[in-house]
Amino acid sequence: MPGFFFLDFLGARLVVLTSAVRKFFAALVWCVYTVYTPYAQLCFMQAPFQLSQADGRPMYLQIMDNIKQLILKGQWLEGQALPSIRELAVSIKVSVITVKRAYQELEREGVIGTRQGLGSFVAEQNQNVVNLKQSELMVCVDQVIDLADLLRIDEAALLKLIARRIKEGRA
Repeated sequence: MPGFFFLDFLGARLVVLTSAVRKFFAALVWCVYTVYTPYAQLCFMQAPFQLSQADGRPMYLQIMDNIKQLILKGQWLEGQALPSIRELAVSIKVSVITVKRAYQELEREGVIGTRQGLGSFVAEQNQNVVNLKQSELMVCVDQVIDLADLLRIDEAALLKLIARRIKEGRA
């Protein structure tokens, strides 16, 4: 008898499912997959992408910045697989072409790597990633210096304050 067999554990008997029931289960699996996959990718990202039409920068640059931030914050680790181009495009509601350009630029910069048939991965710790981390730190240092200038704190006092903070540890 043709059909899809599964074990009914409650009654411990073999049940034959009809074609209509098989179609129902196939549709159910498809629905769960289409609903769960974008959700799983958003959970994988662990942080929403912050994209804005009001930002003067192109969308692919904003995507690149978001990915770099996730890597710098340690939410995406070395060697970790990135969402596929299509999955990311769907989850952040942008064109596949836009995400593809962002991935290509990140690969050109050495931030991510792509393996044919396997997808894209966060690059191993290399000089480009180290430079990226240092440039991010320099932005913060510049902000501290600007704030110190605004508060009229001289260089010596600022350095003492930083040294004391390092010794005490962050609260």
